[in-house]
Amino acid sequence: MALNIAEAASAISKVLEPVLSINDLHKSYGEREVVRGLSFSVMPGECYGLLGPNGAGKTTTLRLCLGLTEPAAGSINVLGYSVPDDARRARLRVGVVPQIDNLDPDFTASENLLVYGRYFGLTDEAIRKRIPSLLEFAGLGGRAEVRIQTLSGGMKRRLTLARALINDPEIIFMDEPTTGLDPQARHLIWERMKTLLTQGKTILLTTHFMDEAERLCARLAIMDHGRIIAEDSPRELIRRHIEPEVVETFGDDAPAWAERAKHDIAGLATRVEVVGETVFCYTANARPLLAALEGEPGLRFLHRPANLEDVFLKLTGRELRD
Repeated sequence: MALNIAEAASAISKVLEPVLSINDLHKSYGEREVVRGLSFSVMPGECYGLLGPNGAGKTTTLRLCLGLTEPAAGSINVLGYSVPDDARRARLRVGVVPQIDNLDPDFTASENLLVYGRYFGLTDEAIRKRIPSLLEFAGLGGRAEVRIQTLSGGMKRRLTLARALINDPEIIFMDEPTTGLDPQARHLIWERMKTLLTQGKTILLTTHFMDEAERLCARLAIMDHGRIIAEDSPRELIRRHIEPEVVETFGDDAPAWAERAKHDIAGLATRVEVVGETVFCYTANARPLLAALEGEPGLRFLHRPANLEDVFLKLTGRELRD
């Protein structure tokens, strides 16, 4: 049976050295320690994800890896270079898709790529040869001379991805690359990321989209308060941390039903959470619970398999983070 991209990358990586290795990393801003003893490694050809609530330390970790922020303690090795000491040399072989687009509005699409390529010591001739294929890869063929102000948000995001590839990097750091995009643009970015992985590129991805992480990541770490609280493949994280089936019950009467029938539900579900007007029932066998709900005509319910979002919310909580 053929391996999918994530499984193939995982199998290959077992016999290779990490392209990114972090050990006991610490970083503080004033009295607030935002990265606390972080350790993980990323293998060649894999997409490794960092998931976490706002303020978990994901973006700070990326900045530390790129040598843009000085660590308080710990070690970082990128492609054999010690960071931040050799960060400049490491960055010559790295691509970056930042969280916020920082394209130059005074330049055209092709001029943005040309100027950015010069930072890597590439000749104008070499850059111009790459521009058409990069724009085509980003779905921007024919828009080389278009001004940035005329591009949609999705187009700008895709141009930022093309720019990150101008130096043919070995590892690409992507900080929430699909935030703010419509479904069509998001799926196009996903397909381009999959293509990069088949080409042997390595991706370090931060994201708030659980389906994005499930689709793309061979392995991922869930971060909270600057620490890794779980790490594995998406499938294994779901298997280890959450019940296999979920029944969501909706409606104004759902919380009252959960309170009224809590003793019955306790025998049918391993864990129950009431969030607003929704009752989440986690169970290994949903059939008895579904049968009981059939006798509650005032309620609506959804039966589904557990997913990465369930794991994320269980481990990090449902409270809002600013």
